[in-house]
Amino acid sequence: MSRPFPDLDELRQGGKLALARMLTRLETEAGSAETARFLDQASKEPGGHVLGLTGPPGVGKSTLTDALIKAFRSQGESVSVLAIDPSSRFTGGALLGDRTRLHTDPEDTRVFVRSMAARDRLGGLSDHAIAAIALLRAVSDRVIVESVGIGQSESDLVQAADTMVLCIQPGSGDSLQFMKAGVMELPDLVAVTKADMGPAARRAASDVTGALSLTRPDKDGWKVPVFEVSARSGNGIADLIDGVAAHRDYLAASGRLQAKRAVQHRQWYEDMIRTRFGTAGLEAAAGLGGAADPSAAPFSAFRAAADTLALRLGLSGPSEA
Repeated sequence: MSRPFPDLDELRQGGKLALARMLTRLETEAGSAETARFLDQASKEPGGHVLGLTGPPGVGKSTLTDALIKAFRSQGESVSVLAIDPSSRFTGGALLGDRTRLHTDPEDTRVFVRSMAARDRLGGLSDHAIAAIALLRAVSDRVIVESVGIGQSESDLVQAADTMVLCIQPGSGDSLQFMKAGVMELPDLVAVTKADMGPAARRAASDVTGALSLTRPDKDGWKVPVFEVSARSGNGIADLIDGVAAHRDYLAASGRLQAKRAVQHRQWYEDMIRTRFGTAGLEAAAGLGGAADPSAAPFSAFRAAADTLALRLGLSGPSEA
């Protein structure tokens, strides 16, 4: 008989070690009914704000994350960071270890950093990463998810973040590439990093503003702002923090946060089905129904659907894995 899962309040008070052990347990006991119920409970918590950072390698996401941690901690908030790294093709583990570039105080019990491998997911969010985000969101005031890179598959991060920040580096021609890839449809805010480069940063900000005017006209009362920031000097960080707060307030005041998370939960469910059974399995799952609503209990709904699909297809379901 497996050990009972701890109460979420216990995890909030348990410090880094308790949280690290819980994340490891979620991986080792993935697929069990108890794990699914625990994650569904965590998903229902109002929890903290999830900030997604995406952008090409080398744009300065980790340095910006470091600055954001310090800013949020200065406000007295607890911060959890999930750094998604490229996977080793040999071990499947995280390859770069973004945590080594974060200068956090090891004695600060209200900052938690975890690196996680992207595994075989081009978008960078494996099922284990989604489970980690559900837990971290429930027990932290702020969750920062730093993605592996940028590309059309990066839309996976939208399925987990309340607020998406796209990071762009001056002088790289990124704005044109992003407009071609459709990435400008994803962010809620844009941060032009390394603003100490002066004219190049201002030109990049202008290019991005123009791209947004073509791809993201004002919708539902929110206009995507563009910020020039320098994580090293601190310039622009306060403005970016204010922008994040404004988007958070916008979601709360409009009632969109709850609706957005319900959509995300259903996307988690569908993504888990697609990953295990492919598009044919997803189509078959659409007609199953079931006691668990994917938008309210995505992990239990997946487990029930996967068991049924496994019987039909002669595969192993979660209860047998």
